[in-house]
Order: sequence, then structure tokens, then C-alpha cells
Amino acid sequence: MSEGDDWLSEQAVSGELAGVLPVDYVAFHAHHHRTYLRYVHLQLGSDAEAIEVVEDVFTFLLKVWDHALREPSTEAFAWAALREAVERRRAVLDRPVAMVETAWFAALRRTSRTRLELLESKLGLYAAIAQLPERHYDVVLLVFLEGCSTETTARMMGISPATVRSHIRGARRKLSHTLGVDWAPGEESDQ
Repeated sequence: MSEGDDWLSEQAVSGELAGVLPVDYVAFHAHHHRTYLRYVHLQLGSDAEAIEVVEDVFTFLLKVWDHALREPSTEAFAWAALREAVERRRAVLDRPVAMVETAWFAALRRTSRTRLELLESKLGLYAAIAQLPERHYDVVLLVFLEGCSTETTARMMGISPATVRSHIRGARRKLSHTLGVDWAPGEESDQ
């Protein structure tokens, strides 16, 4: 998905509806919608599927919004709903995570022929990322593939920035082991 994709902007809550929806819900929607779409697109590999899943999640959240606000973390509650919706859709579609192919082709579109060999090595990295435990996987996708900051990732997932950094360290250790490369513990990024 490229920045400026029309389907991302088309899905924003319209100004007409914003006047009848809870203000905090509209703000939550505006703040998380684009990242949710990109995350689901990486999971399913389809713009149409991503739109449908994300809109279903936001519809669910609207229905239970008062309950969501009473949760210890509205963001964590919404993230759990998003992950559950993705898993349900993947089960219905009976397909694996599309992140490997989706990330590979997105990188391919951004590159020149001279960097193609480097990208081929990334395919192994993407496959290894797909095998990470759930929390490590989510953090890696949000921080490194989507470019979210540590703080934004923490807010979206309803965890602390320190926990995000811990998941990054754990993911790096697992990836270095899987890929057979040395991991230098001082290389953490605070994005």
C-alpha cells in the first residue's frame, strides 16, 4: 500500500456522521483507522478484506463504546478486537499471514534493480517475522514496517513504551537466532 491510497482516505468518518457519534469515538477512529488498515492489509494482503475487517471492528467498537471506555485501556481493548477479527477472517479465508508477500512486494515497488539482491534476503526476514510470538510480531510490524514510534505503538496496543522496547529486544534475539546472524544488544531503537 502506498501513502495516499484513496481507499484509506475514503474510509474516514464523514463530517456528517461525526456530529452524531460520540466525540471520543470519532477521535479514536481518526487516530487509529489508517494504522489499523495497514496492519490488517499486511495480515490479509487485500485492500477490500482490510477495509471490511477494520470497518467491522470500528462498528463493533461503536456498539460497545461505553464498555470500551470503562476498560483499563481502551486501546488494548480495541487492539484485541482487531487481532481477533483478523484471526477470524484468516480462518474463514483459510490462508496464512500475508505479511511475507505483502511486505516483499511493497519493498519491491520502492526499489531499483541494483537493490534487488538485498530485497531477496529480506524475504527470509519477513518469513522469520511471521513466525514471531504474537506481541513481538505486532510490535515489529507497527514499529519497523509501519514506522510507528515506540510511544504510538505502546498507546495502540495498550502497553507501556518499556514493554514495546522489551518486545523489540525479544524479537531481535529470536530473529537473529532464526536467521543465524549476530545480534548486538546495544542496537535497540527508540524509534
